[in-house]
Amino acid sequence: MSLRDIFCQDRAIGILQRGLAVDRPAHAYIFAGPEGVGKYKTARQWAKLLLCRSPQTKQGPSGPFADSCGSCESCTLLEANSHPEYAHVYKELLEYTKEGKGKKTPIDLPIDVIREFLIEQVAIRPTLSPRRVFVLSEAEKLNANSQNALLKVLEEPPPHCTIILLCTRLEQLLPTTRSRCQIIRFGPVDDARIVPQLATMGLGAKEAAFFARLAQGSLGLACQWARLELDGAGLFEIKRGIVTSLADYKMIDALALAERVLENAKQIATGWANLDEATSKSDLTRRADKTLIQIILAALRDVTIVHVAADRPLINADQAEQIAKLAHRLDPEQAMEAISDGYEMLRWLEDNVNERLIFERLLLRLARSTIMAAPC
Repeated sequence: MSLRDIFCQDRAIGILQRGLAVDRPAHAYIFAGPEGVGKYKTARQWAKLLLCRSPQTKQGPSGPFADSCGSCESCTLLEANSHPEYAHVYKELLEYTKEGKGKKTPIDLPIDVIREFLIEQVAIRPTLSPRRVFVLSEAEKLNANSQNALLKVLEEPPPHCTIILLCTRLEQLLPTTRSRCQIIRFGPVDDARIVPQLATMGLGAKEAAFFARLAQGSLGLACQWARLELDGAGLFEIKRGIVTSLADYKMIDALALAERVLENAKQIATGWANLDEATSKSDLTRRADKTLIQIILAALRDVTIVHVAADRPLINADQAEQIAKLAHRLDPEQAMEAISDGYEMLRWLEDNVNERLIFERLLLRLARSTIMAAPC
């Protein structure tokens, strides 16, 4: 893979290319954008180019386009995940810090990981390539102490060092951190590009269309859900069950449905654990909870589409009848209020609020008589 193989992020890659063309690549970047839109892939391929011993420049539609050669020793080692000058820093590395053996992976990115795998490493001069590159995942989970520890490195980095912070919530970074980095924004991937990718993986047409729309431009998320589905986690049937339940929903059903959704979350998290052994169990549980809240939000967004944009395709196009029943009970304002509640619950999830409380509150508020009252 190379920079040329990354699609739907031409603007971001163009900014990188222009900096390199005038021999002024930044010493520190923030790649900011939604989860799963190609930030990590771009960072890895940008690192591959910066580390390459024989970079190639060819004329492209927008001018010269530099890329890694793909065949030198540096490129070969990076593709094999064994390049001595490339480091991917993420919170699960806590297990390998001096004092981290056996510690549970926290929500925040631990300062010990930042100190031992980045700050203490930047001064080491490269031996194989012209520079060293550090890619830091989930930068939004850096707490204030970790960010302050990074400031000196970001302000006065060694000339041979490039640091790339990957961030989904730019507002979580301190102004002092943002000001010391070049911010490059990544946008959503078009559904029309996601569906063929999912079909190539072996997903059926209905499933591919649903996951592509549910992902809201996140190719990475859509592919994760596709792998789950193909591995037998039953995510598509789970969503069909949730939408069917919502169509005939009553206040008395709220707690039972919350319990069923919690069981669904456990099933999905178990499926993810089989596919992603590197991620902590708590993060996989939150990922599963977030997916189910997104499924509920998708049904509510479909309600607004039925009312105000009937020419647009439904996210749950395979359950148009159930969505119509739900829209008969919710007007657009009520649906938007429920959507707002759902996004509030997503924020609670990020703050590590108890998942049972989150689902019970969301579903009880959705079922209350002022929102879900059946027409007379």
